[in-house]
Amino acid sequence: MAVQLIRVEQQLKLHPIKRVLLVEDNDANRMLLRDCLNFCGYEVKSLTNGSNFFSTVDTFQPDLILLDLKLPDIDGYLLLEKMQQTQAAKIPVIVVSGLAFKSDYKRAIDLGVRHYFVKPVILTELTQAIKKELFCHQT
Repeated sequence: MAVQLIRVEQQLKLHPIKRVLLVEDNDANRMLLRDCLNFCGYEVKSLTNGSNFFSTVDTFQPDLILLDLKLPDIDGYLLLEKMQQTQAAKIPVIVVSGLAFKSDYKRAIDLGVRHYFVKPVILTELTQAIKKELFCHQT
């Protein structure tokens, strides 16, 4: 455990803290993902729906967005489509969704999603994808 904490501390010294916007309506999933991301050293802002999505993107200025596609007030695909018309299109998006069909995956990728994970997600794979996007794909 101490070795893991030292690694996290070393990462924080090497890179400024990255901000992740988490959009997930399920309380248990949101808390699990938020806690995991916080442990990894990210600053996390959580939303339970899409109603304040764009204003939160403007104020929080996330480096990455984790997005569930099935939200209570708006379809995640619609958010992705609207993002393409704004400055938010530059922010990498990783989908974490219960939608497991190939057509869902293809539609999301066609809308600019970098990675697509089906719930239940394997946290080590998700955190590796996040790290890859935040630290290897900097433009």
